[in-house]
Amino acid sequence: MQHGRGRAAAIVLAGGSGSRFGAAVNKVYLPLAGRPVIAWSLAVMAAHPQVGPVVLVAREDDLAAATDAVRTVAGTGRIEVTTGGASRQESELAGLRRLAERIADRRVDVVLVHDGARPLLSADLVDRVLAAARETGGAVPGLARHDLVAAGPDGALTGPAPEGLVAVQTPQGFRAAPLLAAYEAAARAGFAGTDTESCMARFAPDVRVRRVDGEGRNIKITYGHDLEVATAVLAGTRPAAG
Repeated sequence: MQHGRGRAAAIVLAGGSGSRFGAAVNKVYLPLAGRPVIAWSLAVMAAHPQVGPVVLVAREDDLAAATDAVRTVAGTGRIEVTTGGASRQESELAGLRRLAERIADRRVDVVLVHDGARPLLSADLVDRVLAAARETGGAVPGLARHDLVAAGPDGALTGPAPEGLVAVQTPQGFRAAPLLAAYEAAARAGFAGTDTESCMARFAPDVRVRRVDGEGRNIKITYGHDLEVATAVLAGTRPAAG
């Protein structure tokens, strides 16, 4: 620890299913270059020098697959598996409650929330999100979109989309105590946000959130083609297995 700070923690979400992907199982447990999709992001988080505990939030039906995925990652002693809820919001809260004691005594100062269907994040992206979250309170990576068009109510194209649109990525990082408080408030209110930032905007509006540059390779595995793309990327940059 440096300057009296705690360490960061990471929550990796393994909810969802294989429905849009067309698979009979949760897509994050499908094989990608020799190990499950989710193992790649777990490996980055577990190996990062600024990240302490890594909480993998899995569906109850997937606990065996989650445990198997963790076994493929070096540094498994830093990875904890817990059961999530019926929604992304409930799963994020489950991960935060797993960390609550460590947040309260300041062993954890920042929490990163990452979608396990994004296997190609880099340590550099984690660095930048952590630095911005510690400085301002929150950080969200994103990429500017210039390939979109606007459409009218009838679906007819009306021209280029407005400037300034950003495709949001994960990991999203926030100071731990305000993040946990916001999620507990959201649970009491029955609020379900689309991502971590939306919950913070609603229940912790005083927390400043900085945009940081995302990465083109940090794709989300949604359809079969995405897995093919990720496989091709790793064929040229694959690190040694842990």
